[in-house]
Amino acid sequence: MKFTAEQIAVALNGVVEGNSEVEVSSLAKIEEGKPGSLSFLANPIYTKYIYTTKADIIIVNEDFKPEKPVKATLIRVKNAYSAFTALLEMYQQAKNNKSGISERAVIAATAKVGKNVYIGDFVVIGESTTLGDNTKVYANTCIGDHCKIGSSTTLYYGVKIYDESVIGDECTLHAGVTIGADGFGFAPQSDGDFKKIPQIGNVIIEDRVEIGTNTTIDRATLGSTIIRKGVKLDNLIQIAHNVEIGENTVIAAQSGIAGSTKIGKNCMFGGQVGIIGHLTIAEGVKITAQSGIGKSIKKPNSVWEGSPAFHLSDFLRSYVNFKNLDRIVERISRLEQYLKEKH
Repeated sequence: MKFTAEQIAVALNGVVEGNSEVEVSSLAKIEEGKPGSLSFLANPIYTKYIYTTKADIIIVNEDFKPEKPVKATLIRVKNAYSAFTALLEMYQQAKNNKSGISERAVIAATAKVGKNVYIGDFVVIGESTTLGDNTKVYANTCIGDHCKIGSSTTLYYGVKIYDESVIGDECTLHAGVTIGADGFGFAPQSDGDFKKIPQIGNVIIEDRVEIGTNTTIDRATLGSTIIRKGVKLDNLIQIAHNVEIGENTVIAAQSGIAGSTKIGKNCMFGGQVGIIGHLTIAEGVKITAQSGIGKSIKKPNSVWEGSPAFHLSDFLRSYVNFKNLDRIVERISRLEQYLKEKH
C-alpha cells in the first residue's frame, strides 16, 4: 500500500514541508532509508543522517531547524517519536487486517464466534467456547472446551489454550504461548514415588495483556491463576499455578514465578528473575536482571538486586567490598601476622 505525504500528515496532525504528493510504501530507520520509505528524526544524535538518507519522507519535531538542505519531504509534528509510534500502530493494524474463517479450521458446533473474526488454517476451537468480535486466531492454534476469548484479541501461530481458560479484550498472545497447562503439583509418597495432584482450576487473563513467544501460564490447582489487566510478559517466561500478577506489571524474558506467589501492580522485573513460591511482592517493586527472590518484599516501590536478592542500596554498598575481597583478606592476614609477632 502507498500513502502520500499529505495523507500521512492528515493522520498525524502534521504539516508537510516539501512535496505533498510524494508516495511511500515502507518504513525504515533514518540511517537505512531507501527510496519509497518513510522515517523519523527524534534523537539529535541521528541528525546527521537527515542530510544523507534516501528516505522520501521524514517525520520531525515542529522546532527542527536544518543546518543545510534536506532532500526528503518533511512532516512537522509536535513529537516525532510519538507520531512515528502511532504510524507503526496504524501500519500494524493495516498489515494484520484479516477476516474470514478458513475451510480448514475445525470449530465445534457449540462454539460461538463473534463478528468480523479471522480464523486461520488448521485452527481447532472446542465445545462451548466463545470468541469475541474482531478477534484473530492464526494458523495451528488450538483452543479447548469452555474457553472464553474476548473481543479484538489476537492469538498468533500455534498458541495453545487449555479448557476453561478466560482471556479478555485486546490481548495479544504470540506464537507458541501455552495457557492453562497443568501446574507442577506432585505429592511425595512413602516409596519415593510422586503422585500427581489433579489441577482443576483455570487461568484468567484480563484485558490488554500481551504475552511473548513460548511463555507458559499454568492453570491453578484450585481457583485461578490470574494475570491482571495491562500486564506485559516477554518471551520464555514461566508463570506457575495460582500465581497472581497485578495490573500493568512488566516482566522480561526467561523469568520464572513459582506457585501461589502474589505480585503487586506496576512492578518491573528484568530478565531471568526467579521468585520462589508463596511470596508477596509489593506494588511498584523493581527487580534487576538475574536476581533471585527468596522472601516476600513488603516495601512498595523498592528496588532489589542479587541472588539471593537484597535491597539495591545495601547491594551497592556491599558490592564495593565484593570487588575488594582479595585485598581485604590480604589486609586481615597481615594484621593477624602482625598481632602474632607482637605477642
